[in-house]
Amino acid sequence: MTEPVRIAFEKIECTLPLTKIIPLRPIAPEYRQTTNYKSILSSIKAVGIIEALVVYPKSSEEYVLLDGHSRLDVLKALGVNEVRCTLSTDDEAYTYNKKVNHASNIAQHFMILRALENSVAEERLAEALNLDVKNIRMRRDLLNGICPEVVHLLRNKKVAIGVFTVLRKMKPLRQVEAAEHMIAGNTYSVAFAKALLAVTRPELLVNLAQKPKISAKSIAAQEMLGMETERLVKDLKALEESYGRDVLTLTVCSAYIRRMLANQHVERHLSRNHSELLEAVREAIAD
Repeated sequence: MTEPVRIAFEKIECTLPLTKIIPLRPIAPEYRQTTNYKSILSSIKAVGIIEALVVYPKSSEEYVLLDGHSRLDVLKALGVNEVRCTLSTDDEAYTYNKKVNHASNIAQHFMILRALENSVAEERLAEALNLDVKNIRMRRDLLNGICPEVVHLLRNKKVAIGVFTVLRKMKPLRQVEAAEHMIAGNTYSVAFAKALLAVTRPELLVNLAQKPKISAKSIAAQEMLGMETERLVKDLKALEESYGRDVLTLTVCSAYIRRMLANQHVERHLSRNHSELLEAVREAIAD
């Protein structure tokens, strides 16, 4: 009979004075100048603490902070005296910090849409996220002109916002191909998207005038560049599919050969009759 899963935190939150919370690490002064820190600061100023801090009760007077160092630092800077906390039953911070899935730009787009549908003003969103209204509107319209298949493919990827501007210049079929190329190469930069746009055939563009100039002067050179890109992506896909199996096979084979060479009779025979082969094998299995 399997044992029930043990909950790693208390179900009821508590309110603790900031003086009783002990951080595991200090906040570097240069981090306070980053966009991420300023976004947290703006959010807390606008709507307060959304996600409670996670602490472990070391004693009745001391609580070790497992998650929420930036929020704690902001609260201290704002002169707040107490904060909502979730009590952890484990004295470790790995689970809380290393298993967080940060929202992609597509996820942020849908979150902003939901907020706007619930009558939250663009100005209030901009204030809470430390963005200007223009940026909020850009994220609101992020997927205009992007086909649903591409949204599904890239929904959990860290795609640069500018990539969607480039994809919008392609017809749906080419958008899907470009998304698959980015996934195959695990590259979601604007530069890569522009490279894909540059080798896109004219009939797959929304507007031919939007096609950027590339160094290849002739149509034949451009087509060759496109074919080379397609071949490279296919090779990447094939490599990705076989990589794990190949590494496992190599590991097993190397272990077997080491065991064989550990036999003095085998090593002596190879040394006398196949010295060059023995040297090559030793180099192949060397760590």
